Amino acid sequence: MIKGKKIVCGVTGGIAAYKAVDLVRLLCKRRAEVHVVMTENARQFVAPLTFQTVSGQAVCTDMFAPHHNEISHIALADRAHLLLIAPATANIIAKMAGGLADDLLSTVVLATAAPVLIAPAMNVRMWDHPATRQNVETLRARGFHFVGPASGELACGHEGRGRMAEPEEILEEALSLITPMDLRGERILVTAGPTEEPLDPVRMFTNRSSGKMGYALARAAQRRGAEVLLVTGPTALTPPARVQTVAVTTALEMHKAVLLHAKASTIIIKTAAVSDYRPKKIFGEKMKKIRKTLSLELERNPDILYQLGRNKGNRFLVGFAAETKNLISQAKSKLDRKNLDLIVVNSALQKQGGFGSDSNEATLIDYEGRINSLPLMDKEALADTILNKIKELKAEQATMPRRGKPAPAEARKAVDGEDQPAES
Repeated sequence: MIKGKKIVCGVTGGIAAYKAVDLVRLLCKRRAEVHVVMTENARQFVAPLTFQTVSGQAVCTDMFAPHHNEISHIALADRAHLLLIAPATANIIAKMAGGLADDLLSTVVLATAAPVLIAPAMNVRMWDHPATRQNVETLRARGFHFVGPASGELACGHEGRGRMAEPEEILEEALSLITPMDLRGERILVTAGPTEEPLDPVRMFTNRSSGKMGYALARAAQRRGAEVLLVTGPTALTPPARVQTVAVTTALEMHKAVLLHAKASTIIIKTAAVSDYRPKKIFGEKMKKIRKTLSLELERNPDILYQLGRNKGNRFLVGFAAETKNLISQAKSKLDRKNLDLIVVNSALQKQGGFGSDSNEATLIDYEGRINSLPLMDKEALADTILNKIKELKAEQATMPRRGKPAPAEARKAVDGEDQPAES
């Protein structure tokens, strides 16, 4: 959604200017076209060459320098899809509130019709000063957007609110402002991550799912206006901002949480890698190495995806599958047995992407058996591609009778019968 978008990144004179370098890097990684505008004071903290190297674009500092044979501030203001100011000092906030235009950045602010996102960074007393608070409220009333500041130890040695928000948080806010809200009105339930089935106080059965695909889908859907609920197994990931998150550990806990929230959902995307089996007996103390071999009795976990398919109604149901052979035939079988509208399948043996990686190579198969093989891409891009496909298929279904009959009872006996749409 951000690829090719033109973002003007204003950098003002604060120690947090060094963090803006990483922000520009993150934006460019998403293939945005980033034009950095630095104030004179900002150049005291970071050299323009640093931003030029990261962005691949000439850095703008001179009010009167031509920009591609055009007037700098007008060219930048007209072409921007978003104006992002990070860090934003108390000085630039005061200028914007007062309508001043005495340098390139403040002039671009007055001349642009693009949304403006401000990431303040300053001493806590400056942030709490009545003049700054009034200026911020003035800008909010005019439709300007803010992210942060955060609380913590400040460069000046004080503690309190005034730290610039982290680049990842600013990036998320920026993405939300330039992403079309084309999923507004949808209530999307996403499951993510692995489950853990305890054996004793120190051991468990789990799998290699990182949760990255499910989290990417939750973030992307929220950005696009959907109301999102994320049911997640244990991961090392930070829950997406503004997404309601329910943390679970075992397959039984995920089963309970998903069925509880499924009725209120219009779309269910089940990326979680749910354990097929759990130990029948959980030992209260650590098992010792007293035998050369060990046999454990396992019992079957509920098949969440099958139950969702049986009671799908008008919901749009998406499953995931990670296979080691016969990817297409296995995925088609699972799509039919579990009454899915769409399945996303990838190879568990792929050398690039997959489990734990930030990228994946996947194939989409819809309810009509149509196959769309996708190249290797990062999971953020794949998330938007999947959501685009869901939107397309829902529009198609709105013009024809839905495929909604329950999966037959004997389907539980078919092939592998697993509930392991292994998110990878």
